[in-house]
Amino acid sequence: MDALSKSDAPGLNAALTLAAATAGGVIGYFIFGWLVSQGFYAPAIPGVLLGFGGGFVATQRNVPVAAICGVVALALYLFAEWRHFPFAYDDSLSYFLAHLADLRPLTLIMVGLGGFAGFWFVWRSRNNRPPHSPPRS
Repeated sequence: MDALSKSDAPGLNAALTLAAATAGGVIGYFIFGWLVSQGFYAPAIPGVLLGFGGGFVATQRNVPVAAICGVVALALYLFAEWRHFPFAYDDSLSYFLAHLADLRPLTLIMVGLGGFAGFWFVWRSRNNRPPHSPPRS
């Protein structure tokens, strides 16, 4: 076992998870922008990559950290949508947030999926699952 066991450094695990989630979210934001410039629309990408980044390094199940990642995934998508597709009438962020209900239903569904992915991939990381027990004879 390594010098720091899983139970020795929960704060370090949370910090590393959030740092990796941030890196994944930044990459997702730029991939979203690149896809938009290529004529594609993938609104769940920022949240999914944020969740992948956090889930890749998470070694402990931490519901508050996963919830933070889910909320940040939603906020990141909203920021990306506003930057690339502001409303024509008023391009301010406050106007955009006040008129979220005007977005297309499929866009709202994809926003929800991206936020859920930001939570789920951190919460159900492959690293923090209990080991499988051997089958009974």
